[in-house]
Amino acid sequence: MECAGNPRNKCAACYRQFNRMEHLVEHMRTSFHSVHEPTCGVCKKHCRSFESLREHLIGPLPKQECRNVFNIRGCKFCLAILDSPYALRVHQDRCQLSGVNHGISAYMANLGLRDSLTIDNGYSRGPQVVALACKTVGGGSDRSLDLCARVCIIDENENIIFHTYVKPPIPVTNYRYETTGIRPEHLRDAMPLRQVQRKVQDFLCNGEPTWKIRSPKGGKARILVGHGLDHDLDKMQVEYPPIMIRDTAKYPPLMKTSKLSNSLKYLTQAYLGYDIQNGIQDPYEDCVATMRLYVRMRRQVHRRQDYQLASDPQNRNNFASWRQNELERMSPEEMLAISRSDYYCWCLDSA
Repeated sequence: MECAGNPRNKCAACYRQFNRMEHLVEHMRTSFHSVHEPTCGVCKKHCRSFESLREHLIGPLPKQECRNVFNIRGCKFCLAILDSPYALRVHQDRCQLSGVNHGISAYMANLGLRDSLTIDNGYSRGPQVVALACKTVGGGSDRSLDLCARVCIIDENENIIFHTYVKPPIPVTNYRYETTGIRPEHLRDAMPLRQVQRKVQDFLCNGEPTWKIRSPKGGKARILVGHGLDHDLDKMQVEYPPIMIRDTAKYPPLMKTSKLSNSLKYLTQAYLGYDIQNGIQDPYEDCVATMRLYVRMRRQVHRRQDYQLASDPQNRNNFASWRQNELERMSPEEMLAISRSDYYCWCLDSA
């Protein structure tokens, strides 16, 4: 239904033009445009993801005016537009991060148990954030069954809180040494999976019963960061409330334009500026990458609104069908003002 028509029927967020106002209303009803979407620093167009914004700026068919400005003053990592080429140089030196020291990686490979998991009963200020990664070996007759064999947890300052090799409950049939670096001797006297599961579960909940965890605000439970955490937690047999999970594989602004997940390797290279997972993969390196991505997303500055989510009870009738006539009399800017996000923006963790 896009066409060059009445400018009153143009979306104030993504700039799509519609032939009729009722089509624009339907678009706003299903698009969930909000102040939390990645936005072009030149034309202010809203994009669903940073990949979509990247295509808008430097893709095969970019908007030429925006591309010209971005080529001079745009950061290729966070996609921000700076005030001058000099400001860009200063900014980009800070925006591009360095990878984990290879000496630390070698040290981690030989590190046995490190256990600093504590329950503080919520005495620290604000929600604590930790990142988790695990590496799996193969089990079963076809060697394709994923078995948790190594776990690492770090704090927000990239310090190791917990590291252990894990003894799976069934025999290992493929150590996948080329990518895990794990040998039989690492697992021979390792901590049993059930013990790891209990320690990690208790640490994450931090003294709060799982059924009581309803919000990252005001509770004692820790925010958990990672990539593909559904898989990692499943292999560790750990259950944790989704409201406390920050998964870089499922966060809409970090996903592909096709709404599929990007690999952690790609996200680290594109948004942090360094390479990971070359050869043997280190769970500490994965933890650091996911924590850095989370912190970068949390630092996004977005305008504060009352009742931020489309799912909040106060917003459920914003685009209700019984309001159709009223909505069609609104301007595109007025409709955008009442539109809300369909995902929890990580910037709200710092609110």
